Formats: sequence, structure tokens, C-alpha cells
Amino acid sequence: MSEHTLKPGSLPAEVLARFDRLRAERRRTTVIGLAIFALCFAAAAWVGEFSLSRIAEGAPRIHEYIVKILPELRVSQFGEDMAYWFYGLPQWLALLWETVLMAYLATLLGTLGAVLGCFFAAHNLTPNGPAYFVARRSLEVARTIPDLVYALIFVFAFGLGPLAGILAIAIHSMGASGKLFAEAAENIDMKPVEGLRAAGANWVQTMRYAVVPQVLPNFASYTLWRFELNVRTAAVLGFVGAGGIGQELITAIRMLYYEDVSALVLLIVLTVTCIDLLCEKVRHHFIGKENLA
Repeated sequence: MSEHTLKPGSLPAEVLARFDRLRAERRRTTVIGLAIFALCFAAAAWVGEFSLSRIAEGAPRIHEYIVKILPELRVSQFGEDMAYWFYGLPQWLALLWETVLMAYLATLLGTLGAVLGCFFAAHNLTPNGPAYFVARRSLEVARTIPDLVYALIFVFAFGLGPLAGILAIAIHSMGASGKLFAEAAENIDMKPVEGLRAAGANWVQTMRYAVVPQVLPNFASYTLWRFELNVRTAAVLGFVGAGGIGQELITAIRMLYYEDVSALVLLIVLTVTCIDLLCEKVRHHFIGKENLA
């Protein structure tokens, strides 16, 4: 043991007292935090009518519903049963393709809006305070209002169809992606920015050559993730007449066409899975390029 190592008994009384006081404060903070967490959990459980007995009572009904919507598939007539189950496959595939295109165009529009707004919403890059405030609040409004509400507004304004869904998803995507883009921009290395500013570059040139190269991999990853979410969202927005496969799904649910419900849900799941796998490959491609750089 080094001669400079202090033994507990050799510590000054003031240091020991301060250590005990800090430890007591930390324990008190932990207890208060746990109490607040427990109180919030209890309040949320009460408001949400969360009950283990109620869950145990209702869980078998989930199984009953799943059994009800699944068709009877016989080994001896498997082909005929599958053909009967997916009798509307050509029409459903067309609606699925419409849903994917809605998500694609909405993601593109939302990402463009997010890119344009995120540099003003990043505190370290904003030219002035008012621009930062306006950009932040605009992105908050865009992502706070549910996309279903946007869809209802646009259905009222433009009528039934994909346009309402595209605009609703695009606005919500702009708000959500804009926040992520702004946070990525706030974590960049500021030395290239300061160097370009010192060389006389204007704001646009600084963003283009000092900021974009640093945040582009993150932007690409967030955009692909947003596209996956938007495919699911586009399917749901059909419930309010905003186009896509969701409109067919809600019709089947309302008309109690149980086997149609399971067929449509299965097609949506397979589509989202394929898009997820494709986006994963593209994302890894960008990550690989970033690591090579």
C-alpha cells in the first residue's frame, strides 16, 4: 500500500461529515424518486383501469377472436382453401402498393421539410433566437397533433383518397424527423463550422460543407426508420378514408368478414416485414460507408 493512501480513520472529520451528508442526500433523492414513480404508476393504472384480474378474464377472448378470424385449412384441399382465403388478392395487392407509395411520398415530403427546418431548430446553428423559437414550436405542433386528426382535416378539405393520408403523414413525419435531425445537428463537431465561418463562408455554405457531411448517416438512418413507421401509419389512416389497404380492412371489420380481416392483416405484416428487411440492408450500407470514412 502506498504511503500516500489515506485510511478511513485518517480522513478529516469535516470530509467524513460531508461524505455522510452527500450520501444521505442521495438516499433521500432516491427514495423521493421511487415514491414519485410509484405514485405516477398507481395514478396511470387507475386512470387506465389496469387490472390483472381483468386481463386474466379477457385474455381467453383474444384467443377466441384469433381462432374466429382464421380460416379452416385442410391438408387435402390446401390449395383450394388458400385460394378461398385470399380470393381478393389482386385487389388487395393493389391497395397495399398504394399504401407503400403513400408512405414513400409522405416520407419524402416530410424529410424535405425536416431537413429545411432542422438547421434552424438546432441551437448551435441557428442564426438568431426568434428563428430557433419558431422552428422548434413549428416542429412541436407538427408532431404533437395526431396524424389521424390531420387525416380527418384533409379528408374534409380534399375528400376521400390517398392525398389526405399523404399530407397527414408528411406533416407528422416532418415534426418527428425534424426533432431527431435537429438533435443530431446539435451533437456535431463545431470545428469545421468555425473554420468555414472564419474563411468567410455564408450560412448556407457552412451548412452544406461543414454540417451535412457529419449528419448525413444519421439523417439516412432516421429517414429509413420513419419510412417503416409510415407504412404502418398509412395502413391505419385508411380507417378514416385516407386511402390504402386500411380502408378495405376497416370495411371487413365492420362487416364482420372475419377471414378477410386475417388475410389483410397477414398481408400487411408480410409487407412491413419485407420493408423492414430492405431498410435494414440500406441502413447497414450507410453505416458501412460511415465506418470506412
